Amino acid sequence: MVCHAGSLGLMVSCQAPEKESSELTKQQEEVQRIVEELRLQYVEDGASTIITYEEVLAAQHAWCDALVEIGRRYDAGQDYRAYAEQVIDEAYNYQYGKVFFKPTLAYGTNTFRTTKEGALSYFVGGSDKFPEDKGFALAPYVKARFENLGSSREGIQIYGATAITMGNVYVTDKEGNEIMVDKTWVFKKGDDGKLRIIVHKSSLPFNPN
Repeated sequence: MVCHAGSLGLMVSCQAPEKESSELTKQQEEVQRIVEELRLQYVEDGASTIITYEEVLAAQHAWCDALVEIGRRYDAGQDYRAYAEQVIDEAYNYQYGKVFFKPTLAYGTNTFRTTKEGALSYFVGGSDKFPEDKGFALAPYVKARFENLGSSREGIQIYGATAITMGNVYVTDKEGNEIMVDKTWVFKKGDDGKLRIIVHKSSLPFNPN
């Protein structure tokens, strides 16, 4: 903030910097409180916000619920594509920056889906650019759940505004068949306080036989 001299040559008092400094201090204190409360060990220096374990778990639950809902809308003849696009906008970081997405069944030149169009095609198909996509979410699956590595919080790492998870996702189709995939997610907390996926790697477990 720039301060100007008044008509009597007196300097105008500047309160904004002091207020901003006070707000910054409070923010830093809140970050430190959360770090100590959650016993975090690897938080990046200067972190202005902290993702909580509860936020990570909520984001994972939301992803599983959305996968099932896309399939339900497809089965019911509803506008599943518009809903899927909404899910991708809300769950992934495509509108704000880069996303590294390696879907379970993607292969060849289209293995990695770094665009929203590629991600949408993987989940619901229908793109000439990705003709191999049948729509993973259109199976449809009636149940989806996740299990992070180990017990308690072992499968979640928090580094301030980013968090990494590793574990498994289980999806069940209408016939009761359950498929397990290995899953790694990286979430980033935006300026609006919402978590979005910036890395998503999914693969079928290796079978040596």
